[in-house]
Amino acid sequence: VKVKIPFGTKYLDAIFSVPEKKSICGVILTHGAGGDMNFPHLVSLAAYLASHGVLCLRFTCKGLNITYRTKAFKAVVEYLKLSADYKLSGVFLAARSMGSRAAASLIRHLSQEEEKDDFIQGLICLSYPLHRPKLQSKLRDEDLLFIRCPVLFVSGSADEMCEKQLLEGVASKLKAPKKIHWIDKANHGMAVKGRAAEDVMEEINTEVFSWIRENIELEDK
Repeated sequence: VKVKIPFGTKYLDAIFSVPEKKSICGVILTHGAGGDMNFPHLVSLAAYLASHGVLCLRFTCKGLNITYRTKAFKAVVEYLKLSADYKLSGVFLAARSMGSRAAASLIRHLSQEEEKDDFIQGLICLSYPLHRPKLQSKLRDEDLLFIRCPVLFVSGSADEMCEKQLLEGVASKLKAPKKIHWIDKANHGMAVKGRAAEDVMEEINTEVFSWIRENIELEDK
């Protein structure tokens, strides 16, 4: 289902992947610095989640300004929260690369507001860009350290923008429940030499879904 989400004076293009049965929980999904919501990994993940009963809303937001991207993510969260068509009890924010930085930034900002809001139930970072290539001294971890909801990192062990030991070090400082799933020998784009892209996507999709399910079950208990 294609929709246009109001964002200031503009609109964000978005697509709902709707499961057959009514979903109580949803996932908002967006892309990295390049590309858009039709990036193959996002399309694959959205289809997988919907086929397993999880509503997925993926959107496109062009622009390399992290503040702008964070505001766009907030507009999408508000839109879904107020949606009369899909009455959800909560959502997980999921994004690739720069999109996951924007999601982390949004969760930090919302957590610092006066009113407590449990609508966002978790954060899924696909290829989180912890540092620029070959610039490991400057970590982009400031927002992650403020997050209190569960966090899943899915990263390639050969990601040139997320050195394995550095991410493990940052994760150890997080006060939130966290998990890292390493895709063996994958680079920032999740490509693995000698391994089919569909095979890598399947590994990512099953990991994300099982983690979401575990965290929904925890909420229910």
